[in-house]
Amino acid sequence: MEEHLWDVLIVGGGPAGLTAGLYAARANLKAVLVERLLPGGELLNTDLIEDYPGFISTTGRELAELMEQHARKFGLTVEQGTVERVSRDDGGFFTRTEEGPGFHSKTVILTAGGTPRKLEVPGEDELAGRGVSYCAVCDGPLFKNKEVAVVGGGDSAFQEGLYLTRHASRVNIIHRRDEFRAQPILQDKARENDKINFITSAVVDEIGGERNVEWAKVKNTKDGSVQTVPLEGVFVFIGFTPNVGMFDEHLDHDEGGFLITNDRMETRIPGLYAAGDVRTQLARQITTAVGDATTAAIAAEQYIEDQAFKARAGN
Repeated sequence: MEEHLWDVLIVGGGPAGLTAGLYAARANLKAVLVERLLPGGELLNTDLIEDYPGFISTTGRELAELMEQHARKFGLTVEQGTVERVSRDDGGFFTRTEEGPGFHSKTVILTAGGTPRKLEVPGEDELAGRGVSYCAVCDGPLFKNKEVAVVGGGDSAFQEGLYLTRHASRVNIIHRRDEFRAQPILQDKARENDKINFITSAVVDEIGGERNVEWAKVKNTKDGSVQTVPLEGVFVFIGFTPNVGMFDEHLDHDEGGFLITNDRMETRIPGLYAAGDVRTQLARQITTAVGDATTAAIAAEQYIEDQAFKARAGN
């Protein structure tokens, strides 16, 4: 792995990271993106995408591949690695990976996304991978003609629930409130699908089974009554926790842990930017991630130019 000073280091290879890499490389900056798995992030776990401008309908994997090809065309370097720690050093930042190699850079753009939140109920961890899942696209085909539940009420829950109807015999969408947060068009599609059943004002209290998921205890949040629902799969989509713990200094964040930035996507640390799902914002969509990343990359370019000007003036 090349040992030199990068202009921009990008942590995370989802839509935000790939967009930041595209803009940075296109500006002739030496840009490297470090991604733990394959570039694409959550796009790789998303089946159908209908709300990205210019694509009436596409798959997450196809969009991820196109974004990666586009960024690489302008010279973005993509390295596989798990970022362990990002620290400030003389004149910039040092990013260390679990695999060993490190990167020195003038700026860093955090686009590491998040980790799915768990229900934290009995049986969830024990049956993970044996009926409990956090990715319908990954595991949906394993539930052919089986009854499953989707826990959540947002866009992800409805998108993945609709996807699961291709395989499962019945999909129960369980939500703690009477009203859902998903886009109306997704709710309409779900209501029109005769494979989908809604269980509202309810939470999953326990997941059970001998070797694999066989049932879930569902508690009514209004009267406290509990019913045991026979199931062979439980898919959890209740949000996620931002992956922001790799920086070794305190960063301003909201109560959910999402980073607070200015309108240039800069954190309180000069030269350190955040874009996409790690940043506090109203909506977390592919389009907002791309917009954040565009701003962050342009701001990083201007920051580098300003620092170079100050250095020349000081001499």
